[in-house]
Amino acid sequence: MIDAIQNIFNVPDLRRRVFFMLGMLAVYRIGAFIPTPGVDFAALEVFFAEIASGTVLGFFDLFSGGNFSRLTIFALGIMPYITASIILQLLTVVWPYLEKLSKEGELGRRKITTYTRYLTIVLAAVQSGGIAYALQRDGQFVINPGLTFVLMTMLTLTTGTAFIMWLGEQISERGIGNGMSLIIFAGIVVGLPSAISEIFDKLNTNEWSVLTVILLLGLMVSVVAFIVMVERGQRRISVQYAKRVVGRRVMGGQSTHLPLKVNTGGVIPVIFASSILTFPQTFGLVLSENRFLQGVSSALTFGEPLYNLFFVSAIIFFCYFYTSIIFNPNEVADNMRKYGGFIPGIRPGKRTAEYLNTILTRLTLVGALYLSLVSILPEFMMTGFHVQNIPFVGPGLDSALPQFVTQGLQVTFYFGGTSLLIVVGVAMDTVQQIESQLIMRHYDGFLKKGRVRGRRSS
Repeated sequence: MIDAIQNIFNVPDLRRRVFFMLGMLAVYRIGAFIPTPGVDFAALEVFFAEIASGTVLGFFDLFSGGNFSRLTIFALGIMPYITASIILQLLTVVWPYLEKLSKEGELGRRKITTYTRYLTIVLAAVQSGGIAYALQRDGQFVINPGLTFVLMTMLTLTTGTAFIMWLGEQISERGIGNGMSLIIFAGIVVGLPSAISEIFDKLNTNEWSVLTVILLLGLMVSVVAFIVMVERGQRRISVQYAKRVVGRRVMGGQSTHLPLKVNTGGVIPVIFASSILTFPQTFGLVLSENRFLQGVSSALTFGEPLYNLFFVSAIIFFCYFYTSIIFNPNEVADNMRKYGGFIPGIRPGKRTAEYLNTILTRLTLVGALYLSLVSILPEFMMTGFHVQNIPFVGPGLDSALPQFVTQGLQVTFYFGGTSLLIVVGVAMDTVQQIESQLIMRHYDGFLKKGRVRGRRSS
């Protein structure tokens, strides 16, 4: 690992890309400390600490890296861009014009990217206007309410979102990895030092024992290892290509494989499910006088059994829905037949598509159950079992387990559920990007030990 890190800095181009990525992320974090004019931040901080947790506001705050709760210039974060990307991806399936663009290669992708940018600006303007109106209507969060405050807030937040979108595109083009994912990653991991500091404070004040901290660390490592194992899991389907004579050359005849990931949808199904289930709490918060909405909001409160049931069901549904969008067995089967490929024992064409669809359906179920387990485990252990009220056998018994369950889970799953999946997934993608860059330049990567196998490229 140390040799691989040293090899990164031995390649001038790769070194520049790494430093550029870190510089852009530093700029993003600097913007998190620039406030939006005219907002009472002390009152807003109290509101988010006491009321907004578990609503759609808290969900947005997670992906904005805490900017939303402080209403900085980056308060909207990258969420408008993600929403615009998802909308256009869904429209590609039902709108023939976008479907045609998606098949035109680089030129078509550039046009879709341009439409995504425009839609991002529109969504950011609408969301910022709604935020400004809501803050002004309440009255306690705005210093000088009025039309000027609304226009200034819309301009500030929309410009901040456009700048974040530009940062992400620059990281993708001139840095390493997906810039938008890295921005979300940076927003989530920025809270890691405070979580570590909290653990040490509780350890120094004897609120937690050493055994409790060991149990916490062991559980955290186990969950991360489980996520890495499943995210790397693939079902490899053997594909054989028939020999073809083209002029004087004999082409084909080789055997390869078609990799199908266990978790094809990634973290997108969890994001969809989480965002949908936060709306009942938000409506109950806004319309507090409606008894029906209050009842629905109470039944779907974070950690309640009905909430967990709907959460798991929504994750499974969106796993199948999103997988059906990004992977088309009929198209894959047609491409294989076009280039002379076939799966041994399966006839090309329709039978191949049916075979791929059957395997993909089973893999998607496994991936959906995996996402449900990782996402629901923090909520289930913190609130679903109501572990605070479980009586442990042996009154007066000095056991570390009750302390571990009742106090440690909040810190253990600080990156639980959606945030943990994003952090691990983005970290793995970034490592693979660096790995491929090193291998292209004849250097050992992170997955191999040893020294440099070749000379440094010029």
